[in-house]
Amino acid sequence: MFDVIKAIILGIVEGLTEFIPVSSTGHLLLIQQFLGFSDEDFGKSFTVLIQFGAILALLSIYFVRLWQLFTGMFTDPNARRFIIGVLIAFLPAAVIGATAYKFIKEVLFNPWVVCFALIAGGAVLLWIDRLDLKPRYHEATGFTLPMYLVIGLAQCLSMVPGVSRSGATIVSAMLLGADRRAAAEFSFWLAMPTMAGAFAFDLYKNHAQMSSGNFLLVAIGFVVSFVCAWFVVKTFLDYVSRHGFTLFAWWRVAVGTIGLIALALGL
Repeated sequence: MFDVIKAIILGIVEGLTEFIPVSSTGHLLLIQQFLGFSDEDFGKSFTVLIQFGAILALLSIYFVRLWQLFTGMFTDPNARRFIIGVLIAFLPAAVIGATAYKFIKEVLFNPWVVCFALIAGGAVLLWIDRLDLKPRYHEATGFTLPMYLVIGLAQCLSMVPGVSRSGATIVSAMLLGADRRAAAEFSFWLAMPTMAGAFAFDLYKNHAQMSSGNFLLVAIGFVVSFVCAWFVVKTFLDYVSRHGFTLFAWWRVAVGTIGLIALALGL
């Protein structure tokens, strides 16, 4: 019963944090550090597997726009160019994630790394919010192809738990000329292939751990993350357009600092 409660808690955290720049993986790893899972390796895979609930929430909200893109890519050059741009941005993470999988899971999935990355990422968000940027792009579909590639390379920084996939893509897009809303929305578009790929690859690598009991825990976390992520995606773009990233920055700093203190005390 306690494992079910933990799965629900982790599902809530995943859904609430996946699409905002606070690092869902980092939060999940810290919570696992203090709640624990009976199987450490399964616990690490759980953080990836339940992400698919969040990505399905995103797909359900963007379904109509996705359908318009795919049906128009053969006749509309703008739709075709955007799809190519998303694939270009996705490619670096796909290559690095596949080749460095073992190193990422065995070395970087570390609570100390997470805490330092959370604090550093919070500082970056505070810095980007205070820059006097002059946005040139107001639609995620209008970025240049080289810009998509650079954003994709920046996303690879999120291989380090605590960095935040959405945070890395948003910051890089803004530095390249996107406004807050366009940068945040492109992080949604790029999340679709990136998270789906991570889910499929991790499931392939760890399918042996999917006992009936483990499968139930993943299913519970999956459903909870879907519901929570749906509400976050519906509200995030409007929030950052009006208020920026200060709230998320200070949240990262607070969680990272509390985590370091707890780890130093051996909790």
